[in-house]
Amino acid sequence: MRSSILIIYTGGTIGMKTDPDTGTLIPFDFSAIYEEFPSLKRLKVDLEVRTMNPVIDSSNVQPHNWVTLAELIRENYDRYDGFVVLHGTDTMSYTASALSFMFENLTKPVVFTGSQIPIGVLRTDGRENLITAIEIAGAHDAEGHPLVPEVSLYFQNHLYRANRTTKRSAEALSAFYSYNYPPLADVGVNITYHHHLIRQPERYDEPLRVATRFSDEVCIIKLFPGLTEQTLRSILSIEGLKAVVLETYGAGNAPTAEWFIRPLEEAIARGMIVLNITQCKGGGVAMDLYETGLRLQQIGVSSGYDMTIEAAVTKLMYLLGANLSTAQIKEQLKVPLRGEFTR
Repeated sequence: MRSSILIIYTGGTIGMKTDPDTGTLIPFDFSAIYEEFPSLKRLKVDLEVRTMNPVIDSSNVQPHNWVTLAELIRENYDRYDGFVVLHGTDTMSYTASALSFMFENLTKPVVFTGSQIPIGVLRTDGRENLITAIEIAGAHDAEGHPLVPEVSLYFQNHLYRANRTTKRSAEALSAFYSYNYPPLADVGVNITYHHHLIRQPERYDEPLRVATRFSDEVCIIKLFPGLTEQTLRSILSIEGLKAVVLETYGAGNAPTAEWFIRPLEEAIARGMIVLNITQCKGGGVAMDLYETGLRLQQIGVSSGYDMTIEAAVTKLMYLLGANLSTAQIKEQLKVPLRGEFTR
């Protein structure tokens, strides 16, 4: 059984190659992908390529780019068995996390990948990342159901749930990691799928729905020794701001001084949503563990459990865009909508 895969190139390092005449990097022509990588013909997949116009450096990505990408997948959803999204690494986890929330009733693989070295360079990591992402997107069981019917991210021998990932290195080829959730698959001589870790749809006959309204009225406040009341109040008083991701210490701890607690309490009373996540890469928030975290819980700060910063920001943008009440959003923050946290 052959699978049809749509590759979507959005921009980024993976889409560059060296011009043999000038030695400079120029865009890679993915329409000639079989000529560049003849080994792809051995996979049981039929490939088509779509390049976003214009391509964008991932550092310039904005929520409207997520909507454009999600709508492109929706428009082609019935024509293909899976999708591979090539994206710059700097904001890949943000985009992939956002799409995980935007897609409702997803039953097909959407695999993000990219590279640290341009695909046209001799020792690029992009070649293996691309080929394996395609193979994963086309993999299915004996009944024809995809093996990984969720938004995922493949990089350097590991397939991760997208909204559990974060970029951990600017130089290492293993640029991404999922600190709080195991890989969905490990790649060596063979691809070993960890089926019990992969989200499965309740039904396969429900149509794909895409949430296209995202709110950018979200801000991140990272705690550090030296943060002042003036700075905190200035951020919380930004016109139109509706939600704050509070990056706290350790297991969700923060100062207990009134200069810190009072501005947060006042903001929450005005309807501001404050979501507490830890600055630590591994582990999560347990606000009832220490007095410093318990005080935040008492004034109405929501727990982000073990979410990444990327998942926390994009989940808030998604929920705010759904035009829910503050109470409804707070309830949704307690629920792992797409497997983005573990209680």
